[in-house]
Amino acid sequence: MVEFLAGYNIITIGILASLAAGLATGVGAIPIFFTKDIHKKVLDTSLGFAAGVMLAATSFSLIIPAIEKGGGGIKGATIALFGILAGGGFLDLVDKFFPDTNLLSNSTDEDTNLRKVWLFALAITIHNFPEGLAVGVGFGDGDILNGLGLAIAIGLQNIPEGLAVAIPFVKEKMEVWKAFIIALASGLVEPIGGLLGVGLIQISRPVLPFALAFAAGAMLFVISNEIIPESQKNSTSSLSTHAILIGFVIMMFLDNVLG
Repeated sequence: MVEFLAGYNIITIGILASLAAGLATGVGAIPIFFTKDIHKKVLDTSLGFAAGVMLAATSFSLIIPAIEKGGGGIKGATIALFGILAGGGFLDLVDKFFPDTNLLSNSTDEDTNLRKVWLFALAITIHNFPEGLAVGVGFGDGDILNGLGLAIAIGLQNIPEGLAVAIPFVKEKMEVWKAFIIALASGLVEPIGGLLGVGLIQISRPVLPFALAFAAGAMLFVISNEIIPESQKNSTSSLSTHAILIGFVIMMFLDNVLG
């Protein structure tokens, strides 16, 4: 596959990969066509697995390459340090615009209202932008395997996220197909981030180490502030913790074997 993709423009590949990852939100929303009662255990386990996958991708596809491409040693580690803090700080500022809306906290609440549900969907849409950026940056220096690993990881994470977006709209008596379209659309900002990420690196390769670390910081913020806490709220926390471990080791294995 890598040999096949190598014949195409890297910007095109980056955009298409981030688009595929974004479309995974629609895949995740498909169950609402069959039922609106998704068991919390299923969602928590899926979120845990997604968090583990994203942690591994962040570590092996963003942070380690950021250190290596930054020159290694204290220089590379320093660039990665500031990049991670900048990425996390950026997402923290974004969250300040949504003080009453945690990324996934409203997905199974019974007492929601349509305004809050829309705010929730908007918050997820904004959080999806740096995910697309991460995929684009991963492809930025021509490393197709690294970019594909990130796209797969983010796509897997987007599946339960898409379900979490769709469920509240269905509970608010919105037509199922409309809830599905909204969930699908929430992931379609990722190609925009992908274009920005891969384009930025093509224009100025020296920013690659910082950009990788920035994307890593943004991902770490989403994982630690949104996904893991939501998966640990109920009696299924032990199961979701096991899912985190399984997701991490599977992505770690795939990233290193494929890479």
